[in-house]
Amino acid sequence: MSLRIRTIARLTGIREATLRAWERRYGFPRPERSENNYRVYSRDEVEAVRRVAKLMEEGLSVSEAIAQVRDEPARTLPPEPPRLERFWTAVMMLDAEGADGVLSEAQVGLDATAYCDTVLIPLLREMTSRLDVAREHMASALVRQRLRMLLAGMERVGDGPRGLLACPAKDHHEGGLLALGVHLKARGWRVTLLGADTPAEALQGACRQLRPDVVALSFIRRRDAEDFVTVLSEVMHACAPVPVVVGGPGAREHLKTLFTLGAQYAESAEELIAVWQQARNAQNRP
Repeated sequence: MSLRIRTIARLTGIREATLRAWERRYGFPRPERSENNYRVYSRDEVEAVRRVAKLMEEGLSVSEAIAQVRDEPARTLPPEPPRLERFWTAVMMLDAEGADGVLSEAQVGLDATAYCDTVLIPLLREMTSRLDVAREHMASALVRQRLRMLLAGMERVGDGPRGLLACPAKDHHEGGLLALGVHLKARGWRVTLLGADTPAEALQGACRQLRPDVVALSFIRRRDAEDFVTVLSEVMHACAPVPVVVGGPGAREHLKTLFTLGAQYAESAEELIAVWQQARNAQNRP
């Protein structure tokens, strides 16, 4: 996926002018050019910019931070353990107990975020290409149950910001939303999960009661432009003045629209936190 410089600035908190200055002086980041000669950035470039910003916050100069990030080895997830092949074998046999047993074994020795990122979410991503409808339903239910158990079993550390998490109306795929909850909770956030197919009225009631710091929506189901505008407009109205951050493939193809409506975009807990901090800092300016 390619992102424009304005989007990168929103996601990282680094001004467009600063990104252009870094590019001229340090050759970093290295965007490609679209057919219209616009700068476009990959996900790897976004992560690299974010790591530079973090190192600068820790006291490094911009040149030192860029040099360190350039020297870092490429970040890749560990390869899938062979034992997970037994998960797919059990699922193909419709052996729910056996598949769940493999998930238990795969959790040994992993903390919550590692288990989420290296086992559960990769399994969810592969299901559509591997399985028929019946087996996908069974397997996804097992993985989502594990994600819920993981989230419920995590101890809350302190009284951090509160995130209200939901999938919008008619969107039933909550795996990514649960993973977001795991990552936010691991970072000290208080997480309230409303789950799949949440209508705007339910979000409104929850916002009034909980007064969250941010509302996070996961759009997995793809929608045409009109439907997307309708659903997101209703959510923005229901949640105002709470900042709304959206993610997922169903939102990715409507970036210009969601920014126009006043929402923000993020694809990870790190991006959501960065967007929230940026909005909070803007509110606190005199």
